Amino acid sequence: MKYISTLLMSALLGLNFSMSVLAAQAPSSINPQQLEQFKRLPVSQQRALAQSMGIDYNAIKKQLQGGSTANDDDSLVEQQTVYPRGTQFDEFGNPILPEDELLEEEEEDTEPQPFGYDVFANAPFTFAPTMDIAVPADYIIGAGDTIKIQMFGKESNEFELEVNRQGDVVIPDLGPFSVSGLSYTEVKQYFASQIKKKVLGVDVVVTLSDLRSMRIFVAGDAFKPGPYVMSALSSVTHAIFAAGGINDIGSLRNIQVKRAGKLVTTLDLYDLLIYGDSSKDILLKSGDVVFVAPVGERVTVTGEVRRPAIYELAANDDFDAVVEMAGGLLPSAYPTASVVERFNQRNIRTIVNVDLTQQSQLAKAVKGGDVLKVLKTSEQYDDSVTVIGAVTRPGKYQWQQGHKVSDLLPSIHAYMLDDADLNYSLIVREKDIGRNIEVLQFSLFNALSDVSSEDNLTLQPHDRILVFSINDRNATTDSSLDLLALTKNELNKREKSIAEEHYKERMFWLQYGESKDLEEFDELEESLKLAEQSLVELSGGSVEEEVDPRDINIFSRQKLLVPVIKKLQHQAAAGEPIQLVEVVGAVKYPGIYPLAKNVNVSHLLAAAGGMLESAFLDRAEITRNGVREGKLVKESINVNLRNVLTNDSTSNFKIQSKDRLNVHVIPSWQENHLVELRGEFLFPGQYTIQRGETLAQLIERAGGFTNFAHLEGSVFTRERLKQLERQNILKISESLRMEIASKSLSQRSGQQVDYQQARLLLADLNKVKPVGRLVLDLPNISSKSDMDIILEDGDILYVPTKNNSVNVIGQVQVATSHLYSPSLEADDYVQLSGGFKQQADKGRVYVIKANGQVVVPTQNSWFSASNVKAIMPGDTVVVPLDSDYMDSLTLWGTGTQIVYQAAVAIAAISGI
Repeated sequence: MKYISTLLMSALLGLNFSMSVLAAQAPSSINPQQLEQFKRLPVSQQRALAQSMGIDYNAIKKQLQGGSTANDDDSLVEQQTVYPRGTQFDEFGNPILPEDELLEEEEEDTEPQPFGYDVFANAPFTFAPTMDIAVPADYIIGAGDTIKIQMFGKESNEFELEVNRQGDVVIPDLGPFSVSGLSYTEVKQYFASQIKKKVLGVDVVVTLSDLRSMRIFVAGDAFKPGPYVMSALSSVTHAIFAAGGINDIGSLRNIQVKRAGKLVTTLDLYDLLIYGDSSKDILLKSGDVVFVAPVGERVTVTGEVRRPAIYELAANDDFDAVVEMAGGLLPSAYPTASVVERFNQRNIRTIVNVDLTQQSQLAKAVKGGDVLKVLKTSEQYDDSVTVIGAVTRPGKYQWQQGHKVSDLLPSIHAYMLDDADLNYSLIVREKDIGRNIEVLQFSLFNALSDVSSEDNLTLQPHDRILVFSINDRNATTDSSLDLLALTKNELNKREKSIAEEHYKERMFWLQYGESKDLEEFDELEESLKLAEQSLVELSGGSVEEEVDPRDINIFSRQKLLVPVIKKLQHQAAAGEPIQLVEVVGAVKYPGIYPLAKNVNVSHLLAAAGGMLESAFLDRAEITRNGVREGKLVKESINVNLRNVLTNDSTSNFKIQSKDRLNVHVIPSWQENHLVELRGEFLFPGQYTIQRGETLAQLIERAGGFTNFAHLEGSVFTRERLKQLERQNILKISESLRMEIASKSLSQRSGQQVDYQQARLLLADLNKVKPVGRLVLDLPNISSKSDMDIILEDGDILYVPTKNNSVNVIGQVQVATSHLYSPSLEADDYVQLSGGFKQQADKGRVYVIKANGQVVVPTQNSWFSASNVKAIMPGDTVVVPLDSDYMDSLTLWGTGTQIVYQAAVAIAAISGI
């Protein structure tokens, strides 16, 4: 019984039916787990297992039929489950897999692996034959086979009979019939003839309902060598699968089948795996031995082959056979320079070059331990032309002899983007085998307008055509009339999509970026909005500003010319001047440009995008390097650009290396400078000012003030002053931090710094927005010329309506405003606000006048020397914080004063 159990356990390969568990089962039934395992077995193994368990097979068959929909009682569909090699099973045959292994994905192994072993490394049921397949006609009947005989006609009967050990089949009422050694076809004919002789008037149908089991032995370097009970239709490969495949040192090319001590056949699994040839995969017989020999010499194949792996060599294998085993070469392979790593006679690795395109070298023998590396071909393309930039279909195109630019790009509308620059394009051409380049400039407009034009250049292999965009910023590429040729609903959807993308981008920077990233994003969006609201550069002038590299158009000159300029810089040497020139001044795209062949001044202007409206045409300057008496000298050449535009040869001369063209701006030319008047003017609004225009002149142009204007409360702001205030606030904030830190390190007993209030003050300083206010005495500006000021771009003058209140802020009980009364002084307004707080500095109360002046009281009175009362409508009384109350910080009073003054200024211009 133990021997039979051992055979069955080997056949199941890990189903592990413990004999102790089996013995404990009821003799007439099995549990559901065991029933599932029975369903996976062939009928012959089901019978053997039921017999070893001491259970009636018919009872198990009834259980199986109860859960099966098969029509044939003895035919059960086998469930072929595949598990990786090394899988552990419980006592019911269920795989035991850790939960983390179920979730974890195996990393792809980039190292070449031995070929074919993984195919046979699964559970033993992969190639096991099912019982509903057709039985071969030459199948030899033997003991253990079950023959099903059906008789119908005069008598109807059915028998399912097993061939006994003597090779006989005993039919009730008819006696024994000897069938051992007969083929399946002969058995059918034999029974039909014999039964018809003994029973008249019947027809006979003979089938095989169950095949016998046989015992074979797997030896050698199999994964689990040993005896196995298998179906009579099992072949050599079935036995290998039953044994769990072949171990790491086993051979796939030398598998021997021995019968009665004699070699029957040798199976080479490469014939099956590579060519699909199973002619030598013979059916086994009971008692056969399948012997797996040790692996022979191996060769490793890597690189550009279809199946990189480690292959086992057979006798007399050459490189042709190895390449064929690897599936052949990939189209990307470069076989003429293949490399073989080989051990020489001194066991030192050497290199052997092999040309896999030569039949003589393919016929060379491969040695064990060789590593064949099939290298990849070059990434370079031959006989091709590359189109780069603002075209609809960039990429590589076939070069043909005599092709020109118009042949490759025949149509502007079909081949160019909307923002393509048609006046300036380049061809970057390799001029020698060292891959040094030269640059040719042409105009797409001229090339496509007239195919005979000199701009319609003839192309050569490896040329790269650069087509630039007229937009140097990404933000401007969305402004196109074609994008507005949509219905109202389509436009709404487009705006919604843009808003969603903007929201997603902002949320990304909010979650993953730093605070400065979010600020830069918001500032960029704000600048784009301002740019859309007004066109400040109506004159064609340019405003210099810093540009985020991420915002530069990918097809702009600034992007596409970078690799060309670097290459020209690299190839410059003694006797080979650097082929670069520079254009500055009143041009659209100032910068450094490659010096193309035979370029003159007009070509250089086209490279820079043409001149601006502000360009001075009567005189430009070219600075040129020269060598005199062994020394470098600079010479200046004046150029008349009017003559250049008419193609005058005396002015439109040839450009040389390192020339610098400076296009001057028309004298006294300026961009539109805008100044805004707000509030109580007769005609408020934005005004374009002339250079040197004063505030009094602008007020006169605006018609003067209305009758409700409060001139003493006017607020004048300037952008340049905002920048200065911002810098000063940062300096004071940093000084205050340093002093707080110094105090904390050198504290004496009894001295303490209130860090909470210090932190709040620093926070207030950081929140202060600079106003850029310039204090003006507006009533006297019109009458006194020495008090007038010259206006600048961005100035804003706000004249409020007459005010009849006085503000009180700072360290008072309730900061509020009060109606103006001529009889009240600063202390009176403080008392009306509830009086001083405990931390108020009572001796340093000051007044900020409505026009921004600060009045500090003398010891005698709140009146100035001119007998003008200090408190007037619109003034603000400020009660500062006592800095001694906060441990006598030197900058404390300065910091609080900035905060209060900023609050007053912002309140004063809240209507702006």
